[in-house]
Amino acid sequence: MLAIVQAGGKGSRMDVLTRERAKPALPYAGQYQLVDFALSSLAHSGISDVWLSVQYLATSLHKHVANGRPWDLDRTRGGLQWLPPEEGSGAVSQDGFSAGNADDLYRNLSSINDFGADVLLVLSADSVCSVDLRDVVDQHLDRGSSCTVVTAEVTRSQASAKGVVRLGRGGRVTGFDDKPEDPATTTVAAEIFAYDPARLTQALEDLRAERVDDADGEDSGLGDFGEHLLPRLVSDGDVHAFPLRGYWRDVGTPSEYVASHRDLLAGRVDVLDDPEWPILTRWPELPSARIRKGAVVEASVVSAGADVSGTVRRSVIGPGVRIGRGAVVEDSVIFARTTIEGGAEVRAAVVDSQCTIARGARVGEAPPGTRVGDDRIVLVGHESTVGRGVVVPPGARLEPGSTA
Repeated sequence: MLAIVQAGGKGSRMDVLTRERAKPALPYAGQYQLVDFALSSLAHSGISDVWLSVQYLATSLHKHVANGRPWDLDRTRGGLQWLPPEEGSGAVSQDGFSAGNADDLYRNLSSINDFGADVLLVLSADSVCSVDLRDVVDQHLDRGSSCTVVTAEVTRSQASAKGVVRLGRGGRVTGFDDKPEDPATTTVAAEIFAYDPARLTQALEDLRAERVDDADGEDSGLGDFGEHLLPRLVSDGDVHAFPLRGYWRDVGTPSEYVASHRDLLAGRVDVLDDPEWPILTRWPELPSARIRKGAVVEASVVSAGADVSGTVRRSVIGPGVRIGRGAVVEDSVIFARTTIEGGAEVRAAVVDSQCTIARGARVGEAPPGTRVGDDRIVLVGHESTVGRGVVVPPGARLEPGSTA
């Protein structure tokens, strides 16, 4: 078994929150990072050869992932191996960076084939989910599939931004539509795949040969898996779906990120509930959270080291956050070591780490309904300061290091 965790590119949809970090390094539920979910599923499934492919700001993951110790992947043989972008991979004309997750596999084909795995697992590090990959592999081998696609059920509006899967008898994938305007189903690819390495290699090499004249000089023309690779494998007739049981959500946009935290607070995220299958992580070395006299905390998560004297409602408070007396935080996610001074108000916002929201400042507004769109969520970048009495309107974006 070989697994590749594709820890992504720039993550531009998360705007200022990924200016200085890879998207899989984004915190979740206070003390986890997004990369933890893929690595934990692999660790619990007994898969010990794991390659982590990082195209953008790999150093933002180094301290947390280190050599894979939280997942028992720090080994002399096998274990965690980093796949940084490098010159000379892929086609002769390509530079060091992949132009999509299918292109990322193409660049690493020689290493994949040298490994000699019976099954190649490929996982995204952008979603919140947990899956026993042993079941996926068992089905994959039993059916002799060229590819097994782990699928999830979503709403119709969510499906239009995903890869939509059409199914026939016995879970055979009969069609695949990449981000369709009018999705035929609400079954989507959860970006977890099991591949037959030989058939994957053949498909990628064939596609590269066919698309060499259409490709940009700096990429292979393969793009993401939904553009050419998966449709090609589906057309060959040996792709099957594996329905994911339990919670799954891609958190690649601010609204989806906040919505998933709302799911967490509403008790809909079952991923963290199984003591026999915990999400493994590198926990912060901090004392327990402190809720001071007069503080109000409702329907929220408060992480280790936080010190709360104000009011917190329907929010996730990260490690080491300080919330002063008279401050109000509602419908927000606050990253580690941020200070919200007394009398400040933060609503419908994601505030990055080591920020200061000064006394009397007002960031964001209460959402008009139950949903909060990207145009209503305030994003405050790393190490930013919102000055005393400053009003930051809904939907504003503050770049890292900003002073407002």
